[in-house]
Amino acid sequence: MSPNQFNFTTYRNLLFICCVVVFGCYFGTYMRLPVVPLYAQALGADAVQVGIINAAFLFMAGALSLPLGIFSDRLGVKFLIALGVLILSGTSFLLCLTARPGQIVWLYLLSGVGLAAFGPTIMAFVANFSPPTHLGRAYGWYTTALYCGMSLGPAVGGFTAQGLGFSAVFLISGVAILLTFGIVVFFLPRARHVLVPRPPRTETVAAQARRIARNRPLLGCWLATLGGCFALGMFITFLPLHAHNQGLSYGQIGLVFATQGIVNALSRIPFGHLSDRVGRRGNLVVAGLVGLTASIGSFGFATQPHHFILGAVAMGTSMGLAFTSIGALTAEAAPAELRGLAMGGYNSAIYLGMMLSSALMGPVIRLIGFQEGFLLTGLINFLVIGLFYFFMREFSPHPAGPGLK
Repeated sequence: MSPNQFNFTTYRNLLFICCVVVFGCYFGTYMRLPVVPLYAQALGADAVQVGIINAAFLFMAGALSLPLGIFSDRLGVKFLIALGVLILSGTSFLLCLTARPGQIVWLYLLSGVGLAAFGPTIMAFVANFSPPTHLGRAYGWYTTALYCGMSLGPAVGGFTAQGLGFSAVFLISGVAILLTFGIVVFFLPRARHVLVPRPPRTETVAAQARRIARNRPLLGCWLATLGGCFALGMFITFLPLHAHNQGLSYGQIGLVFATQGIVNALSRIPFGHLSDRVGRRGNLVVAGLVGLTASIGSFGFATQPHHFILGAVAMGTSMGLAFTSIGALTAEAAPAELRGLAMGGYNSAIYLGMMLSSALMGPVIRLIGFQEGFLLTGLINFLVIGLFYFFMREFSPHPAGPGLK
């Protein structure tokens, strides 16, 4: 959507529909996240196997996000979004039928396919209908909806598991995502009806990949996303086990997840507006990642419920500050014709970062324990901050926005 064709009412309505869809999908999907590690443990899985289950999901999402981001326009934006939501709903229902940890691995591989089809496609769609002057606040609202779903989902999942059992969590999750599928089908317009047509592609995928490889600011955004989500993966996969070892109930663990998500969500809108007003968004990313480094390390010393809650507040605030600006920077760093690829890489970095944490930190925790594992995760994230600053130090976005003349 070019500046001359910007219609605020259309933009607002599209953003609202996307926020509803994102909320519903992530609410249902994240209902399962604090519950599945405990469910797998009840079926006989240890920390390494729990890590493999989450790693399978995140690996598939990360591996497919980039190629699906590249081909999203060709395959159909609405089709990919609907397909991803439908797959996620189906895997929730099928979790009710599992009896062994190995079966959960296969279902989580399929869930990764669904998330790869959904996440980068709808994120690129939001970037493409938002004008450059509203990019930060668009991602502020979008990620607020996302993190409201990611925060309320675990809370509902935790309390449902405590009161009604694991199967009830998976059934409610499947129904919530299926309702979202209906919203996508009946209310989300096709991209060709709302986006300004682009000139035909003249570059091959290989040529586009070479352009991306020379785009240091974009690579810096991907790297910062990878590092931040390595910390997030540690939180999602291993905090339930660590907190349960410290005596927290399923409901209290869900409350910790909800606190992180709610603070994260509520901070996105003001931080999005702040991101549109500062001269260099990268400074906000650095500040947010420093806070994330400290907060993830603090979980290693947590022994009481209020310790976990305070760490979750700090982590949610830090992620809200860092990732609102990273999303806007990713869109700014890529020209419009490569934005699907850029968002695909961004989503790949999210899932691969969490996957690496799930896969690598399980054996590390078995060797050195949870406390040292959380501290090591903080150290890794701190090293990423320096690399991000190096890649971004000369970046200056075009005043008219990426790809617009």
